[in-house]
Amino acid sequence: MHAACLCGDVSWDVGAPLLSLSHCHCSRCRKQHGAAFATYAMANASGFRIQGEERASRWESSPGFFRRFCRRCGSVVPGEPAQGSVFLPAGNFDGDPGLRPQLHIFVASKAPWYEIPDALPRFAAYPPGIDAAVLPDRPHAHAGSAVHGSCACGAVAFEYEGAPILSRHCHCGRCRKGRSAAHASNLGVKLAQLRFTRGEERLALYKLPEARFFGQAFCTACGGKLPRLDASRDLAVVPMGALDDDPGARPSEHIFVGSKAPWFTIADALPQHAEHSA
Repeated sequence: MHAACLCGDVSWDVGAPLLSLSHCHCSRCRKQHGAAFATYAMANASGFRIQGEERASRWESSPGFFRRFCRRCGSVVPGEPAQGSVFLPAGNFDGDPGLRPQLHIFVASKAPWYEIPDALPRFAAYPPGIDAAVLPDRPHAHAGSAVHGSCACGAVAFEYEGAPILSRHCHCGRCRKGRSAAHASNLGVKLAQLRFTRGEERLALYKLPEARFFGQAFCTACGGKLPRLDASRDLAVVPMGALDDDPGARPSEHIFVGSKAPWFTIADALPQHAEHSA
């Protein structure tokens, strides 16, 4: 099985069958991926090979635990193997890994704007049998009517006022690799509605050379996904996983389902479009 980041600077291969595949709803995963949840596969480290590792940055999300991301495009890349295992972001697989998601973890921290539609087992934190510390979510106290958001480490923060123009899930291959997730969940607001309140100088932007509009904005310190400002369309594309507040709006449709990850099943009743919405 082969996988790579969005720009291709970092790639990896797994030579053995995957051991598990699970959706994680913890706030640290949501913010780093900018998605409703992250999906990780566990594999034996003996069959894992990574190329371009020197092009990855890392962020200590909890004491002794480092998350890695491509410093050029911001895609999440596998962390360093530990205790004979390695965890792989499923959104980056080029093909079908053969395994399907088995459970949801950390649903006590799930995004308020996302309802889990499937019948997979759910656990408030780790599933039984895993003896690890459960870290509290980072506190976010905001006043006023604006909707706030931030990166995973908190170095960059933003807010927007008013109702969004759109809110939807995107399953295109670019979004899946960029977010390293089953799909992206974005809302859009006018540029005048959004402002960065902290750390804008830490913002990086990767623009695919062949793409007319697509790009990815992220924090250079932690890799957390952030709003991308598109002046040509007077649009700020906000990764909903970065939000600290409930935006009120909910995703209204799925787009580019013709490019959907083969391991992910859409279980809700929202409208689906093979490419763009009508």
